[in-house]
Amino acid sequence: MKLRLGMSPISWSNDDLPQLGGDTPLSVCLSETRQAGYTGTETGGKFPKQPAELAGVLADHDLALVSGWYSGTLIQNDLASEIDRITPQLDLFAEVGAAVIVYGETHGTVQNQQDRPLATRPKLADFDVADYGRKLTRLAEYCAGKGVPLTFHHHMGTAVETELEIDQLMAHTGEAVGLLLDTGHLVFGGGDNGSVIARHGPRINHVHTKDIRAEVLAGIDKASRSFLDCVLDGVFTVPGDGLIDYHAVMRQLAEVGYEGWVIVEAEQDPAKANPLAYARMGYQALTEALQAAGYEITA
Repeated sequence: MKLRLGMSPISWSNDDLPQLGGDTPLSVCLSETRQAGYTGTETGGKFPKQPAELAGVLADHDLALVSGWYSGTLIQNDLASEIDRITPQLDLFAEVGAAVIVYGETHGTVQNQQDRPLATRPKLADFDVADYGRKLTRLAEYCAGKGVPLTFHHHMGTAVETELEIDQLMAHTGEAVGLLLDTGHLVFGGGDNGSVIARHGPRINHVHTKDIRAEVLAGIDKASRSFLDCVLDGVFTVPGDGLIDYHAVMRQLAEVGYEGWVIVEAEQDPAKANPLAYARMGYQALTEALQAAGYEITA
């Protein structure tokens, strides 16, 4: 079985918290991503939006485009309007060869609002889940038709945060809707990676890895702390530097036959956590866990 390892630029430059690496050039993010051993990257706010320019920047650093975030609003938006919104990014990703497009449901989200505590997030049960699932399935089928499968990102501060909400989403969507397993967000939300992999393994078509600092997590009051506060507090780190057992996670992914990309996405303060040093730390931890699980890491 084979996997590829990529890195998100968020460790160098955080679009939602410009004070975290806002002045760091994209060239530094990409050159250090490659130095650390990764062969792919996700996009961010500093990336070119034109296919030729984006492909050229990636080629300059010997990196593949893996994926990138799309801020979806389909809970309240109509399907036709959502298709109009996603198509430019989808066309860009298709032309440059992205493996997936990452759909995050951002209607009512508090993930990017530092003055909104996590406890005030929207809940999936507040909406018509069956209708949402039908629309999301149709959107995913459209994305697949464009050659870029959709992967749904459960995320702190959004309407799909908990393990139960992931179960509900999967139950009300068709096979075209892939699941992005984010190991850190799942644990932060009180879930268990092993149980989600066991139940939804065939639907997992993308993986984000980050670790959780147990002492920070234990002190978080969701009634008063925002998601961005938690990032600044240092709740996230790279694999191998927190409480998650990545040997178990990778073994469980191998058991359900997952092959594709595994991305390190660990938003931290680069002034406190040197991005290159932590990128290398995450690469080493994942390499050890993947090889122990029987994976071959390919370029």
